[in-house]
Amino acid sequence: MPVPKKRSSNTRGRKRRTHWKIETKNLTECPHCHNLMRPHRVCPSCGYYKGRLVLKEVEEG
Repeated sequence: MPVPKKRSSNTRGRKRRTHWKIETKNLTECPHCHNLMRPHRVCPSCGYYKGRLVLKEVEEG
């Protein structure tokens, strides 16, 4: 089995890992309540998707 002849330095490994970044989530504005939400999903605050009510709001108490 092939084995590296010499140990790779910390800098070389870190240079290779510079592209391992966490991407920010895409957020869009809900057309019904204008809160931020993930695209193509039911709005967590109002429960609407594509202009119609999908989830009813649960009242606590």
